[in-house]
Amino acid sequence: MEEQAQFAETLQRPGTGLSAAERRTEVVVAAGFVAAAAGVWWLRPPASFAVWPAVVCLVVLALATRIRIDMPLGYTAPTQLAFVPLLFAMPLALVPGAVVVAWLIGLLPEVLGGTRKPSRLLMVIGNSWCVIGPVAVFALAGTAPRHAGAVLLLGALSVQFVVDLVVSTTRFAINRGAAVAAQLSDAWVYAIDAALASVGLIIAEDIHGHPVAVFAPLPLLALLRVLARERRQRLESMLELNNAYRGTALVLGDVVEADDEYTGIHCKSVVALSLTVGKALRLDAERMRNLEFAALLHDVGKIAIPKAIINKPASLDPDEWMLVKTHTVEGQRILDRVGGFMREVGVIVRSHHERWDGAGYPDRLAGDAIPLEARIIACCDSWNAMRTTRPYREALPQETAVAELSANAGRQFDPRIAAVLLAVVAAPHTDAPASAPARETQPQLSSNLPAGIPVLSS
Repeated sequence: MEEQAQFAETLQRPGTGLSAAERRTEVVVAAGFVAAAAGVWWLRPPASFAVWPAVVCLVVLALATRIRIDMPLGYTAPTQLAFVPLLFAMPLALVPGAVVVAWLIGLLPEVLGGTRKPSRLLMVIGNSWCVIGPVAVFALAGTAPRHAGAVLLLGALSVQFVVDLVVSTTRFAINRGAAVAAQLSDAWVYAIDAALASVGLIIAEDIHGHPVAVFAPLPLLALLRVLARERRQRLESMLELNNAYRGTALVLGDVVEADDEYTGIHCKSVVALSLTVGKALRLDAERMRNLEFAALLHDVGKIAIPKAIINKPASLDPDEWMLVKTHTVEGQRILDRVGGFMREVGVIVRSHHERWDGAGYPDRLAGDAIPLEARIIACCDSWNAMRTTRPYREALPQETAVAELSANAGRQFDPRIAAVLLAVVAAPHTDAPASAPARETQPQLSSNLPAGIPVLSS
């Protein structure tokens, strides 16, 4: 879930301008890049070189930057295939500027086509920081890349990856608020870069003897472009399908509210409280998604129950109550038909009336056998019911609701979740009682209560 949200944001970012915070970050990163490049120039001023192989390498590098392999926080590109030959074909002092120019050339069609904001070109300098590492290593060693031994070449590659990792991790942490641990999970791309660098090295070592070798990466780049496009298409289809599932869930929420106003308002109140409890329990993004939609749709099965029973002003007889209890199973059936992650939501909806002691319904699950999200909703559902004004009674005082929730912890409710909920509602501004002209159909708590209580930046 979190990755899908990151992918969606990443795909949209090129069409948006830089924020003030991003602009400040990129200016600082660019200033550092210019200073480092100037240091390399001072250490190893440019000498004469064969121009046309270097120019072709730059053009090939520009083509390589056009191949975007999408990642959650940005993208990677097979630039090592062209960067390593460029490093061998051009004086070290010129390499940082050449790489920036190659990136600008690669992005120019998007800027002219209106799919990328011109302000985002500033990020090109930050994306080029990876070249500073190997260039600095060769400059400090006083050795041209084509004369370097295996140890120096391996050291230059290692420094390149370290510098790129440090700079990109810092930028994403500041610009996107991405945790370092989450970013490190994508570090596998460096293994691909290392493999491409080895191919680039074979080409680079042949450039001076056979300049036509500079064209060698083109067939492989063409193949990688096809694969990258297919990956982008699959990713866009996945996001589109996920949005369709979410849209269907929201429509079902509207149907619930249109069918019974109180149930709809009640469900939305339970969503807000459940998410607060879920955050306190530090649920991951996928479980928070399932919790959100299960809380919104926990009573969706009631649309299959006759309104005469749902809105009956008197107590329900045993047969009517048995029919009402089927709303959990009906809810799962509805969500199963939607498909996708809504099947996971349906399992939670089915179990939100199970009890910690095993006396709930429909499956008489007990303890940890009940899905965690269902246990959260059970607590929040009952709390909202107690704190909601009904036609036949006012909302219960908070002290009374707290006492009832505490008394039923370990029986009806997971005691850990009940403790977290009590801490949440004790905090300022978290317990604004809702008001709705409707009723729950069955008591859920103790009998002394009134009836009805329940890579690269883009």
